[in-house]
Amino acid sequence: MIFRSLGIHDGTFHADEVTACALLILFDLIDEEKIIRTRDTARLANCEYVCDVGGLYDPQKKLFDHHQADYQGKLSSAGMILLYLKEKKILTAEEYSFFNHMLIIGVDDHDNGRSPQLLGYCTFSHVIAGFTPIHYDATEEEQLKAFFKAVNFALGHIKRLWGRYKYTVDCRKEVEEAMGKYRTCLFFDRALPWLENFFALGGKKHSAIFIIMPAGTQWKLRGIPPDLARRMKVRVSLPKEWAGLLEEDLGRASGIQGAVFCHKGLFTSVWETREGAVRALKIVLKKNGIKNEDVV
Repeated sequence: MIFRSLGIHDGTFHADEVTACALLILFDLIDEEKIIRTRDTARLANCEYVCDVGGLYDPQKKLFDHHQADYQGKLSSAGMILLYLKEKKILTAEEYSFFNHMLIIGVDDHDNGRSPQLLGYCTFSHVIAGFTPIHYDATEEEQLKAFFKAVNFALGHIKRLWGRYKYTVDCRKEVEEAMGKYRTCLFFDRALPWLENFFALGGKKHSAIFIIMPAGTQWKLRGIPPDLARRMKVRVSLPKEWAGLLEEDLGRASGIQGAVFCHKGLFTSVWETREGAVRALKIVLKKNGIKNEDVV
């Protein structure tokens, strides 16, 4: 047994085993230099982990193949490894759900032929496929070099997802405090990832309809969606006469000095000062006959 090794198939590679490799490297279960690409059963038997080859799915023995007829699940090797990380308590249920919904479900579906092939849509699996050699008669050396480029790309992407997720969770307490303090509009003194945290904390049932927070050196008034799935919709729109206006034009339409921008979709606007954003909020609430329950 080669400690911290991973056996995967040789030849053309796919997003599922590339992603499985990246997950195992990120969570420090294997060493990149101990990834062995082969279909030789004797060599695979010496590997601590085996993914996408071997004809067995047995997490207790660290075997993660999904091609055999007796496996009837929906996972590819990527989903199998992610589930393994949760079952080993390396990931919490929430962390597992994050990775699954941000990346792995799509990889599993693509590899198992369930992904809709829509014109103009490029998935993560398509990007990984772009790393494979163009010529079908590429040598194993060319395949190996391309494979490790793909693994390093996938690892970088997953590291960034993981970093953003941890930062978002780190900001959750501030969002929770704002949700407890405000009823109509959530106020933040710094820019932070509020949207995912808002709904993770039960925001679907919260009464807030707007947020105000810094946007660089300016301030943003942004409508809150009805739920996370409809993030480009809002509970209450900005005034239609502001749609798509910039600076002086928006200033004339709103009567607010320091106007910067209002999106034509009427879900967000930018103002030079916090006071300008608050004035815009009050105008919107008055136009819609909504009582301002917050002291601002």
